[in-house]
Amino acid sequence: MSMLNNITDSIKNVAKDYYCDNNVLLINADVFDVYEVLNPNMIDCIWTDPPYLLSNNGTTCIAGKRVSVNKGKWDESRGVHEDHEFNTEWLHECYKILKLTGTIWVSGTVHVYLSIGMAMKELGYRILNDIIWVKKNPPPNLGCRCFTHSTETLLWAAKAPKGSEFKYTFNYKKMKAENHGKQMKNVWVFNAPSKNEKQFGKHPTQKPINLISRSLRASTEPGYLVFDPFMGSGTTGIAALLNDCFFIGVEKESKYYDLAYKRIAYASDNKSIISDIKTQEGLKLF
Repeated sequence: MSMLNNITDSIKNVAKDYYCDNNVLLINADVFDVYEVLNPNMIDCIWTDPPYLLSNNGTTCIAGKRVSVNKGKWDESRGVHEDHEFNTEWLHECYKILKLTGTIWVSGTVHVYLSIGMAMKELGYRILNDIIWVKKNPPPNLGCRCFTHSTETLLWAAKAPKGSEFKYTFNYKKMKAENHGKQMKNVWVFNAPSKNEKQFGKHPTQKPINLISRSLRASTEPGYLVFDPFMGSGTTGIAALLNDCFFIGVEKESKYYDLAYKRIAYASDNKSIISDIKTQEGLKLF
């Protein structure tokens, strides 16, 4: 895809590292530097899982053990107002590069999605749905002072306002067929990422490929250009390849960029490593 190759000429000046082939462009850089070299109205679909900004010296439960929630400086809160300014800034840049027919998916917990939703409204996005991802086996609540956190929320929004001549993609019939002939609801049940998805390493907020792949099946067509400004371990890129889309991903942390590169390069050559993506076998739909 010549467009990806053309972008690399500009990326060289801002990236610590990058990789480009005919289908993907992976960039190790600060996304705000990358925004400057991307063209307006070029992206068909954005799917991203931004920092939750909840590294506050608290604890959580992983594999039955109490561990720190701290993930790194990239996840540290700077206070309510500065956190909202950050979310508004990156969403504004996404708005500029998104096509008039494009949509954006943003995943998050209660720590971040309220700010994301408000920023979307302030910037002119049209929120189409909130998707509730139900985790089958969430970690227990060690504090026992509130309900166990067992869901995350995806906000799906369009750039064009309601009634616009610019129509976003929603593959309604495909989603209905996957749900055994019934309208698919906005509550989706998926397992956490499988061992296969972590064979090269893991990211602390890694999402299951099934979750992102369904999002892209619903909102893209083959040949669309998908963008993830906070690529993490590269799951969005794998899902894009599975759905015959092109992909641009940006990751600031070098260790996660390296992980994303390994996963995407391997998945590009071995799509069968992802189980049950297209057959939907074993997924609970309701």
